[in-house]
Amino acid sequence: MHIDVASLLIAMTLNLLTMAVALLAVMGKVNAAARRAQLGIVLQALGWVLLFSSGLAPPGGWADRLLSTLAMAGISSGLAFSACAFDLWCGRVDVARAPGVIALVMTAGYCIGFDHYAFRVGWANGLLALQLALVALTLCRQPLLPVGRWRWLMVISLLVQLAVTASRGVLGVFYTELFPNFFAPHPANVLFALAANVTVVMSMVAILLAHREEAARELEWLASTDGLTDALNRRAWQAQAAEFVAEAAHLQQPLCVMLLELDHFKDINDTHGHEAGDRALKLFVQGMREVGRERNLICRYGGEEFCVLKRGASLDMMRAYDARLRLWLLEAGPRELGVPLSYSAGIAILLDPRDTVEAMLRRADSMLYSAKMLGRNLTLDEQALET
Repeated sequence: MHIDVASLLIAMTLNLLTMAVALLAVMGKVNAAARRAQLGIVLQALGWVLLFSSGLAPPGGWADRLLSTLAMAGISSGLAFSACAFDLWCGRVDVARAPGVIALVMTAGYCIGFDHYAFRVGWANGLLALQLALVALTLCRQPLLPVGRWRWLMVISLLVQLAVTASRGVLGVFYTELFPNFFAPHPANVLFALAANVTVVMSMVAILLAHREEAARELEWLASTDGLTDALNRRAWQAQAAEFVAEAAHLQQPLCVMLLELDHFKDINDTHGHEAGDRALKLFVQGMREVGRERNLICRYGGEEFCVLKRGASLDMMRAYDARLRLWLLEAGPRELGVPLSYSAGIAILLDPRDTVEAMLRRADSMLYSAKMLGRNLTLDEQALET
C-alpha cells in the first residue's frame, strides 16, 4: 500500500488548525498557562500552513526563503510557548527560557543557511529535536503541584516527535539524495508523517486534561478560601486543623491555636467606610502571614474573627508570634490605612492525646472573651489567667 507523505502532512496540518480553533473555543476565559498553550498550538499550525505555502513559491527565491523561515519561526516558537504552559501547569513560576532561545537561534540560522539544503534540513530538524528534548525534560522534573497522567502522555508524545524529527535531520544531512524534498517517500519521512498525526491527537488530549486539572484546582481553591482575604474559610480550616491536631496528639508534639478578633472593626466601617474595613481585614491577614511561617494555618473564622493554628509550637512560641504581629500592625495600620489596628485574642494549647480542635477552639474563645472584657488589645491564655 502506497502512503502519500504530502496527504498525511496536510491532514496533520488540518488537525492542528482544528485543534487551535477548538482550544480557543472550548477553554473560554483562561489564565496564563492555558493562554500559552493555545498560542503554542496556533503558532505551530500557522508554521505548517506557511511551510506548505512556501512550496507554491519558486524554489530558492525570496518568497520561498521568507515563507520557509517564517514557518520555522512559527513551529519552533509554538514549542517554546508550549514549554512555558507546561512549566506553569506544573506549578513553576520561573519558566524555562532555553526553548525560546533555541527558537530564535534556529530561525536565524535557517534563514542565513537557506541556500544550503543539507544544512537547513539538519539545522532545523536538529534544533527542533533539541527543543522537544528540553520540553520533555521539563515535564519529567518533579512538579511543584499534584499533576495527573497528562504529563506522561505529553512526554511520550514529545519523545516520539523527537525520534522522528531527529531521523529526518540525519537523513537530510548525510543522505541528502534520499531526501531531496519535504515530501520524499523515504520510510523515515513516512514514519514522521504518521507520527505527526498521532502526536497531534495525544497533545490535544494532554492539554485538555491539564486544563481540566487546573480548573478543578481552581474550584477547590475557591471552595476553601475566603474571597476577600485569601485566607482559608472556616470549613476548610477546621478540616485541616482537625488532621493536624490528631497528628500532633499521636506524635506527642506541641501545637497551639489562637483565636483573634480585630478591635473596634465596626467603628472603622462606620467612620471610614466599608472599603477601609475590607482593606483592614486584608492587611490583618497579610500581617498574620508575614510574621509567621508556612507551618501556620490561617483562616477567616467569621466577620472580623480569625484563627491561627501553629504546628510544632509551644506556648512561648505562640506568644512571640503574637508580639510580632502586634508590632507589625502598630506600624502598618497607620501607614497603609491611616487607622491604628489592634486585636484581642485567646490562645489554647494541645493538652493531651484526647484533645480535639473543637475543644481547643472553645478554650481559645473563652480566653478571647475574657480579653475583650478586660478592655481589648490583649491576648490571654490559660497559663496567664492562672498567674
